[in-house]
Amino acid sequence: MDMMAIVSSLLAAQAGSTRMQVAASIMKSNADAEKSAVMTLLGAGQNSSANLGPGIGGNLDVSA
Repeated sequence: MDMMAIVSSLLAAQAGSTRMQVAASIMKSNADAEKSAVMTLLGAGQNSSANLGPGIGGNLDVSA
């Protein structure tokens, strides 16, 4: 193999590695965005009475 072929193959391998790193980063970002959307739709981590009017959902006297 001549020197140019070796250098060319090394550069191609490095470019492929860089593309794989970028693709992995984008996939992780997309997965995080999807997780956030699902958690928002499920209302996880939020107060379930946040959309209720004042005085609703407070203490309930069930002694009667």
